[in-house]
Amino acid sequence: MNYIMLVCNAGMSTSMLVTKMQKAAQEQGIAVDIWAVPVSEAATEVASKEIDVLLLGPQVKFLLNDYKEKFEPAIKVDSINMLDYGTMNGANVFNFALQMIGD
Repeated sequence: MNYIMLVCNAGMSTSMLVTKMQKAAQEQGIAVDIWAVPVSEAATEVASKEIDVLLLGPQVKFLLNDYKEKFEPAIKVDSINMLDYGTMNGANVFNFALQMIGD
């Protein structure tokens, strides 16, 4: 099982992306746990859950270097492509996360 956490400002629009990512995972037959949290809850989630990949929404991309310093190498951290986020392309974001897990 792989664990992917998305972080954004409030967790609302990213929750829609999570649904699309879960659909892509199901279509590929890959067992994965994907969820979204607001920035205010990210540190608590990292401390209490297993996470393979942490992806930041474009609106909080400014936190990327800070999160990399705090959480890597235990958790792979990156930001979501703005175009994929804007178009809610869950398949692309899911495949990007899988690529990170494989690296």
